[in-house]
Amino acid sequence: MSANSTRITAVETHDIRFPTSRELDGSDAMNPDPDYSAAYVILRTSQDEPEGHGFTFTIGRGNEVQVSAIDALREHIVGRSVAELCDNPGAFYRDLIGDSQLRWLGPEKGVMHMAIGAVVNAVWDLAAKREGKPLWQLLADADPEWLVDQIDFRYISDALTPAEALDLLTKGKQGASERTADLLRRGYPGYTTSPGWLGYSDEKLTRLAEQAVADGFTQIKLKVGADLQDDIRRCRVARAAVGPDIRMAIDANQRWDVAEAIAWTTALAEFDPYWIEEPTSPDDVLGHATIRRAVLPIKVATGEHVQNRIIFKQLLQANAIDVLQLDSARVGGVNENLAILLLAAKFGVPVCPHAGGVGLCELVQHLSMFDYVALSGTTEDRVIEFVDHLHQHFVDPVAIRDGHYQAPTTPGFSATMHESTIDTYTYPHGTFWAADAVADAAHAKPEDHS
Repeated sequence: MSANSTRITAVETHDIRFPTSRELDGSDAMNPDPDYSAAYVILRTSQDEPEGHGFTFTIGRGNEVQVSAIDALREHIVGRSVAELCDNPGAFYRDLIGDSQLRWLGPEKGVMHMAIGAVVNAVWDLAAKREGKPLWQLLADADPEWLVDQIDFRYISDALTPAEALDLLTKGKQGASERTADLLRRGYPGYTTSPGWLGYSDEKLTRLAEQAVADGFTQIKLKVGADLQDDIRRCRVARAAVGPDIRMAIDANQRWDVAEAIAWTTALAEFDPYWIEEPTSPDDVLGHATIRRAVLPIKVATGEHVQNRIIFKQLLQANAIDVLQLDSARVGGVNENLAILLLAAKFGVPVCPHAGGVGLCELVQHLSMFDYVALSGTTEDRVIEFVDHLHQHFVDPVAIRDGHYQAPTTPGFSATMHESTIDTYTYPHGTFWAADAVADAAHAKPEDHS
């Protein structure tokens, strides 16, 4: 059998959950008790080809629904030529989003679109492994015309045409080798949310904020939105811990209506927040624009729950955001995120990706690094979110030095989890959850008073 005839033989899925709610890691005003989770997919092949790994992120209950959505795509994947998939992931992406019956569940939004993103990302992982390159480098080395062919311009061509995208990518190649050397030497700047989870005590917030500054981060982020007086106190504590020169962003996780967002953000202005993140529903483009005008000079940032490139287009067209926060696993995978990066470059808006959930730091670093090397050409006012949770479960975990993400050098999309992690944290029968169920049953057993 030739290499060109190698096929995808199986689509393997796992419902993987971590008990992060027990320490309130990840807690915010809308999600007080998240169990960080991954609907995880492995594309198996018929020869000695690498496997493709991908996932999308949830926070616990309902992760089984996301896994089922990935399972529903199996007939589109099994039997496909590995070479054809990797040579043209864009064609595969368009096949998936073009399924006339599955589109009724979206189209291009929600659970099914995230499932498509997980599978598409697994194909890109496979393609990068076959080329022997980390994904950021595969994208940065790619021919601009080929990259343009990977993008679906439907619904966005009024804001970005293929010709404009080609021009941006062609210009982005200028100086790419120097920027690659700089990236490998210094890394890409990050900021940390680790001090700012809403459930943490003031003492823990102070300790982690001081540690973040000592670790070289020049920006931290705090969750807000549950109680204004608590937020005022916590922002005062955080500002005292980091000093006046460290940027401090705040994140409401969609908690407010428009008027409430304006009033609450204004009340926190004395602490010099750099941006207010997700001040209202991510679908409310005009609401974001209203908030932005009202809270200047505080910046408005959003994106982790923006469901597709079309909403991002509208946010940019309406001058509704100062910072675009794409997510590696919310939309339809690398192809759609390429479109979003190009839209941001066209409108001159910096991209500061969301990366709070399990594995999201591992994935999104590749997109920002490609953007720096071969598209925007800058890291000015650009930072990748970092949360110091769960990286040990990945074969190629993120590495942070002096507040900077170090460029991955291992081939692939950094998506591969350790087999032991899959065995331990697959829900509900992995060894951790099975033991947890036994302990719960024993605790609930009534005492025998006979």
